[in-house]
Amino acid sequence: MRRISSTPPELPGYTFIKVLGSGGFSDVFLYEQKLPKRRVAVKVLLTEELSRANRAAFVAEANLMAQLSTHPYIVTIYQADVAGDDRPYFVMEYCSGPSLAERYKREIFPVVDALRTGVRLSSAVATAHAAGILHRDIKPANVLTNDYGWPALTDFGISSAVEDDVLPIHTSTLASALAQDTGTGGTGQSVGMSVPWSPPEMFEDDPAPDVRSDVFSLAATVYTILAGQTPFELRGHSNGTLDLIGRIERGAITPMSRDDIPRSLLAVLHKGMASNRNDRFSSAVDFARALQRVELELGYSPTTIDVPNLHIEAPSRPGQEDDADETRARSVATIQAQPVLPPPVSVPGPSPAASIDETQVRGAPRTIAQPEQAGETIVRRRVTTPVATATETGPPAPEEIREYETTRKVSRTNKILIGVSGGAVLVIAAVIVAGLALGGNPTESLSPSAKASGGDSALVETVPVPTLAGVPVVTGTELIFTVTNPKPKAGDSFRWRVSNRGNDEALHQSADGVVTVPGYAADTTICVEVTVARAGKLSNPLEACYPR
Repeated sequence: MRRISSTPPELPGYTFIKVLGSGGFSDVFLYEQKLPKRRVAVKVLLTEELSRANRAAFVAEANLMAQLSTHPYIVTIYQADVAGDDRPYFVMEYCSGPSLAERYKREIFPVVDALRTGVRLSSAVATAHAAGILHRDIKPANVLTNDYGWPALTDFGISSAVEDDVLPIHTSTLASALAQDTGTGGTGQSVGMSVPWSPPEMFEDDPAPDVRSDVFSLAATVYTILAGQTPFELRGHSNGTLDLIGRIERGAITPMSRDDIPRSLLAVLHKGMASNRNDRFSSAVDFARALQRVELELGYSPTTIDVPNLHIEAPSRPGQEDDADETRARSVATIQAQPVLPPPVSVPGPSPAASIDETQVRGAPRTIAQPEQAGETIVRRRVTTPVATATETGPPAPEEIREYETTRKVSRTNKILIGVSGGAVLVIAAVIVAGLALGGNPTESLSPSAKASGGDSALVETVPVPTLAGVPVVTGTELIFTVTNPKPKAGDSFRWRVSNRGNDEALHQSADGVVTVPGYAADTTICVEVTVARAGKLSNPLEACYPR
């Protein structure tokens, strides 16, 4: 039975608005700060819980959050003090959106959103680990949503230092968790835990969690938002605390019921939730990179891993080589979280200018952007393995790389002649000449359809037209369309513009297919044109309007 929240304290410079939530040791209220004027969340310790241990835990939480609050995916803390009625409190960022716990219970999470959320949360957890802090209570309810729609990790109430626990964990912790099932009271000094997302080592008599324990909870959280239930919950069966603990210790993960989850993502989640911590990813950064590889496999741009500008060495075990499906963190820096690799086999010719974006997933071949030139077919290489395989096993071997295909430039004069005297015959002739120059059979350069029609060359690539995914969403004064690329390739992106506001509307770019149009008002219609951009080419536009 949920208890009644305490009375909000009178705080100088703040005006109480409403109750936001209640926990085991504290209440959270919404206040309006007078100067600077903004809404804030205020966490207040309960009067009946004012023991020396709880006061120490409360102060420790405020100090830990203050160390980490500059991170974009960790809730920011502004102030900590003691109210006039002797209750400690701290003021923190108000996250207006729902928690992940609220979202997964009422909606189906798209795979791309779950991957993006997983990488961003891993960034937050890796930042805490870099500061020597274990969270120890990562779960959907502790991930809020800020005003920008980003996840925000909160509730460091039972966090600990990596070396020395801020709060000791002992057998009373498990007793307290079991009391939730039996209805008996636990000891007042025990520290809470969230069993459905806890690793098996937390149920030992003397738990010794490490960074891999947080990795387990990260993977369990991503699984939960995808499955709509906790990883070890069996619908139609008993799911009490003892039942869950038994399944967690056996590693009996409930099979995913959705059929749109790629096997590679399931493998990543299972590895993250391995019952033996030595079988898990060795760090939150490694887990994030594994999720990035799945993003690349599905044709999405990898989400940036945002960590402090610190040097992190992965632990090495004697006689063990790098796991084929695990990328180790050699050095991690802000934004540039992945190491820059030596370039793979390159096309002979002048070296292009270096890209300003050096963020790469280890093992992924570097994409070399080539400028668009009129009258020239862009040279690109073809690899027999898909992107996902390449990113997991390293750059393709020489035998996996096919011969580069090129075509000669068609001069301006030839273009005019083609337009005047019937282009099909001259196009075929040009391809035959190019084929002879390369020493091959000219007919092999044509696709079966081209041979039959005597027309288009197989080297001319058609960029797919994007498709609208779902119904547009209105959030305040913004209208959000989501489009997908039916045949994505690495390097693809989207270009879009509002098409019914005049010809001077700017052209925008989207990497993930999310088109956000500002300035939407009710009883108006917004139309957008969206194209797929690939290697300097644009597809035919998709026009979508709301309301139709």
